[in-house]
Amino acid sequence: MRAIRLLIEYDGSDFVGWQIQAQGRTVQGELARALHTLLREEIVPTGSGRTDAGTHALGQVAHFHTHSPLPVARILRSLNGILPADIGILDVEEVPLEFHARYSAKRKRYRYCIHQGKRAVGRNYAWTYLAPVDVQRMNSACQNLLGTHSFGAFCKLDPPPDNLRCTIYAAEWCREDRALVFEIEGNRFLRHMVRILVGTMVEIGLGKRPSDDLGHLLQDGRREAAGRTAPACGLHLLWVRYDH
Repeated sequence: MRAIRLLIEYDGSDFVGWQIQAQGRTVQGELARALHTLLREEIVPTGSGRTDAGTHALGQVAHFHTHSPLPVARILRSLNGILPADIGILDVEEVPLEFHARYSAKRKRYRYCIHQGKRAVGRNYAWTYLAPVDVQRMNSACQNLLGTHSFGAFCKLDPPPDNLRCTIYAAEWCREDRALVFEIEGNRFLRHMVRILVGTMVEIGLGKRPSDDLGHLLQDGRREAAGRTAPACGLHLLWVRYDH
């Protein structure tokens, strides 16, 4: 038995998410079909975490177990030949059997993009939001996120997660051309967490909330007290880090 780790990128526009579902096209489902075609085994790869419908990934990680002796270079080349155009395998590596794409992960980093003007090219990869916002206020708000907190106000609670606590190592907004870019790095993220944070910080940037409101919301813990959930199209999983 071998454990194989995949480094994956995908355009989430036409997927209902990462995880196989009763209906709809999923990244996990496409990978499972490609692995069956290549290795003739029933394999459902495990990802570092789920991504929602419309969310993109530049550095998703998944693993699977196989009895196949096929070299990793051949697996890489063959999977990319089988998979559809909106999924690409960037790297394939054999890892210890105890490796787990989700439970072995130590850090993740996400990027969220907002276009501040109408753009035809790239519109599927950003939230088009035309109202001017104060990035300095939004960056001031980010400081409240650093450290370990309960993020109950910033996650989808149906179904409720087992653990609401996350540690955030970095969070920052910057301007890139006509876009606003938010990047956040943490040990784990809850469902819709980054998108709710973005939606709430946009309201701070509009002056509808005080810049220290994130700190109050972390203490409050009520989802209804936070802002809207930003659209999934602007969210990108950048990378996942492991000890090895």
